[in-house]
Amino acid sequence: MDIGTEIGKNIDIEGIDLGRASEFMATHARPLDRRRFELLTGDGDRAALLAALNAYRNPDGGYGRGLEPDLRSRTSQPGGALHAFEVFEELGPDTAPEAAALCDWLESVTLPDGGLPFALPVPDPAGCAPFWASADPDASSLQITAIVAATARRVAAHDPAVAAHPWLERAVRYCRAAARAVAEPHALELAFALALADAAGDTELVGILGKHVPESGMVRVPGGLEDEMMRPLDFAPRPDGAVRSLFAPSIVEAELRRLAERQQDDGGWRVDFAGYSPAAELEWRGYATVGAVSILLRNAGTAAG
Repeated sequence: MDIGTEIGKNIDIEGIDLGRASEFMATHARPLDRRRFELLTGDGDRAALLAALNAYRNPDGGYGRGLEPDLRSRTSQPGGALHAFEVFEELGPDTAPEAAALCDWLESVTLPDGGLPFALPVPDPAGCAPFWASADPDASSLQITAIVAATARRVAAHDPAVAAHPWLERAVRYCRAAARAVAEPHALELAFALALADAAGDTELVGILGKHVPESGMVRVPGGLEDEMMRPLDFAPRPDGAVRSLFAPSIVEAELRRLAERQQDDGGWRVDFAGYSPAAELEWRGYATVGAVSILLRNAGTAAG
């Protein structure tokens, strides 16, 4: 679905105030997320969005420089690649050569088993979360590989250069094997592996991983805030994905209402995890606002279906 086109047809999303959300973005969000929100709400410019993204691009074809708010290093990182692919998906049906170049960069840092390290060395750790700065660059991470590959697969739906890139097939193959081998996945690892299964159309893997998701869809995040949870819409934000079948319609409806009700008085949304710098805390709010509006729009009128 071209979300920007759809919202132009029906700007109302029950339970939220898009006008206040727009004001929040103009007042508080970084330029990248303002451009994303503008495109999402039918008043955007794809060239401007790509230009905003490329402010975070490095000469090696990767992305860093704080594109991932809690990883403020100038270095190209897998975490930056995730956020870049999110934008490349939003640019569809337009394509950008930077997407295939990003696949080239990912191929250059992929480990022998086909996985990506959670993070590469961080020589400038100021403002970076410790889990990024202390990651082992020689160990493959299912968590980061799965979410980067999942988002790249969605870009591949409209970008033939990404679809044909050997890095993507290799990463998906690694994730399928690694996900099947994990006895007790971490909540984030579980969510991201399910995202990969959804994007790859692997219903068998959805079934295998779905056994770790309780009927409520609530999975605590070890190492996070005391009440930090992965919730049904974290696992299944898309109404047309196989992962959505893990949840009863009533649970999805309740979660959509909850998400709409979490709009703050200033018009924006907040994340439910810790940020690691004052800049990151504010940047996450703009990112979360784009994400909330996107999910609510994508699910408008579908939760009961």
